[in-house]
Amino acid sequence: MLSGLTIDQLPGAERKKKPKAPASPDTVEDFCLSFPKPPVDPAKIRRISSARARLFRVASQGALLPARTLLPTQPTRVESEETVTTRDSVVKINGIYLTESKAIGHLKRHPLQLTYDGDFSKITEQEMFKGATSVPFHLRSGGDQGKRRPRASSSSRSPDQSRLDIRAGSKADLQEKNTEIEVDEVFWNTRIVPILHDLEKEENIEMVCATCTQLHHALEEGNMLGNKFKRRSVLLKTLYKLVDVGSDLLSLKLAKIILALKVSGKNLLNVCKLIFKISRSEKNDSLIRNDSILESLLEVLRSEDLQANTEAFLYCMGTIKFISGNPEFLHEMMGKGAVEILMSLIKQVNENTKKSGTCLPNSGHLLVQMTATLRNLVDSPLARSKLLSINALPQLCTVMEQHIGDKDVCTNIARIFSKLTSYHDCCVALASYSRCYALFLNLINKYQKKQDLVVRVVFILGNLTAKNNQAREQFSKEKGSIPTLLSLFHTFYKLDLHSGKRWGEGDERPEARRPAQAEDVLIKLTRVLANLAIHPGVGPAIAAHSHIVGLLLATLESKSIDDCEELVINTTATINNLSYYKVKNSIIQDRKLYIAELLLKLLVSNNMDGILEAVRVFGNLSQDHDICDFIVQKNVHKFMIALLDAKHQDICFSACGVLLNLTVDRDKRLILKEGGGIKKLVDCLRDFGPTDWQLASLVCKTLWNFSENITNAASCFGDEAANTLLALLSSFLDEELALNGSFDQDLKNYHKLHWETEFRPVAQQLLNRIKNHHTFLEPLPIPSF
Repeated sequence: MLSGLTIDQLPGAERKKKPKAPASPDTVEDFCLSFPKPPVDPAKIRRISSARARLFRVASQGALLPARTLLPTQPTRVESEETVTTRDSVVKINGIYLTESKAIGHLKRHPLQLTYDGDFSKITEQEMFKGATSVPFHLRSGGDQGKRRPRASSSSRSPDQSRLDIRAGSKADLQEKNTEIEVDEVFWNTRIVPILHDLEKEENIEMVCATCTQLHHALEEGNMLGNKFKRRSVLLKTLYKLVDVGSDLLSLKLAKIILALKVSGKNLLNVCKLIFKISRSEKNDSLIRNDSILESLLEVLRSEDLQANTEAFLYCMGTIKFISGNPEFLHEMMGKGAVEILMSLIKQVNENTKKSGTCLPNSGHLLVQMTATLRNLVDSPLARSKLLSINALPQLCTVMEQHIGDKDVCTNIARIFSKLTSYHDCCVALASYSRCYALFLNLINKYQKKQDLVVRVVFILGNLTAKNNQAREQFSKEKGSIPTLLSLFHTFYKLDLHSGKRWGEGDERPEARRPAQAEDVLIKLTRVLANLAIHPGVGPAIAAHSHIVGLLLATLESKSIDDCEELVINTTATINNLSYYKVKNSIIQDRKLYIAELLLKLLVSNNMDGILEAVRVFGNLSQDHDICDFIVQKNVHKFMIALLDAKHQDICFSACGVLLNLTVDRDKRLILKEGGGIKKLVDCLRDFGPTDWQLASLVCKTLWNFSENITNAASCFGDEAANTLLALLSSFLDEELALNGSFDQDLKNYHKLHWETEFRPVAQQLLNRIKNHHTFLEPLPIPSF
């Protein structure tokens, strides 16, 4: 009798209907060590009660049940929903998580039973030829025909023609068939039987393993693999007995042969369970790799019927998932077509679900294993290429749509997309699938407080909107897109704030309340907002959204760059993008002085990325007269001049933009002479001009504003700066010299465009002004008396 299940449910596990053990039989027969002969036909199966099958166990994983299985008198269908989803200490069965010890105990209470596929042992040669229409099993279609040795009869005959020939009672055909049977008998008796005898009498495990390898090669040579030859049941009996030995290596050897013999039903399920148990230990990876078990498992997935063998597929996929985490299997999995096989199965599941209108039993568990395997494989460039070539991304989105209530499936696919969208071609492919945006919004709304899933979905959205303006527009047009992001922002801002207040510095915090988790979501979310703000149709709307801007400012106020660098930088970048828009009702413009105050602490930090983002915001805000006054009052202009010495191209560009805005006001132009501002601007022109004509144009515009009332170039800029400007501008305005950089053609065209449209017009005017107010006469020395 199978014992009941004892399970410990971990928090968060979904409740599923527990599998029930079959009822006790009315009668109990004595246990017999030898295998019973299988019934002759399905009708006999229904007439024979208490049929028994030999049990096998694996000693290295702990003993299974005693080799006694009591079955009910009447056939009882028991659908197991076991699923093991992890390789370490936690196992998921029926949506419930077990510790490793209890999972193994569960397997103990569900012994691995092996039965027979057909009554091969009772079919004699005379019976095979009774009647003109019977065909020998080893000639029937469905076996490994491609590997069979040449026969006297033609394998290209059509079934109809073959039946006509048999009905005609052709003596030649019968003679050919007899010859084939005789050849098989001779090969069986001379090559296979001696090996089977060796297996039965050999006691040394290593020798038994070697003999199994020899047997496999002999069966392959004799084309006796598959399920279409007469002696198959005798062979299986011998193999099943050896499973009791309990060696992992031997069990894998046996499993490989059994799978090659194309077992089905319970036998297929149990051999998949056996391999799965062995694969749970990483130390067995080398055994699995050396025996090429992966190929056998992939063949099961490729050739067997999914709906008829869902549970066997489950254990098969569990093994493949385990070994996919080992980089040493990656090349083999790619070479054996693992990605294509998995996606073909996923497509079948999608089609079956669509056809039935509901998720089929165990499909969720199977999808967890398949998507976890794909998650491990997508680190390979070849896997990514294959996924793109077979248009797999929409299929994965369909899985999420159909199984949106299964958090494990959705999390695995989110992890796949997180990896894929880090690569441009994959990102473009997913962004072009228009249904993905509504799907991701639905996931956020459904799992808003599930940090591990939400953070990945938001990360994907950040990747999609990073460099794709169409993606920004499509997402923003989805119903409820901005309100969903706002709700998520509010949820995790409060969670982070609550965690920080409730838990002291030395206190241990619950996992769900750790600020790092909330901050991680906020980091990804502010990145999405910053990307969306780039779109001219979206940015102004966000800038006028008081709640979003309020949360951004609250985040900037409450966080130090030393506490959470990435969050502060992303928040500042979002404010910078929003500050670009000078629109009515802009909250950024209304609160510009408060924002400027918040940015001061960033300017005095030691973080160059934080300083850069703060300077960029000042670059936009300093177009306002009040902000310019604030900059001078707080001596921020001195800091901008000092940054020109940073030798950092982006920082120099942004600082120069602030100084340019200050020089629009005539009263503030003289501040450029403080701290050697003129010389530093000229140095920036010299250092960065040939590689950044936009920066060069900013320098020229700033100097043009500064020199509006020039009377003498030397007195305005200083002798050295004036002479340097004359030389630099003359050189940079020579097209051949200016555009003679070692760039590729696209970059050359880019540089030429900015040189012609931005730099050359203002540089030419500045050069003419300096020439008109510059003298090349050197002063005479003071005469001596």
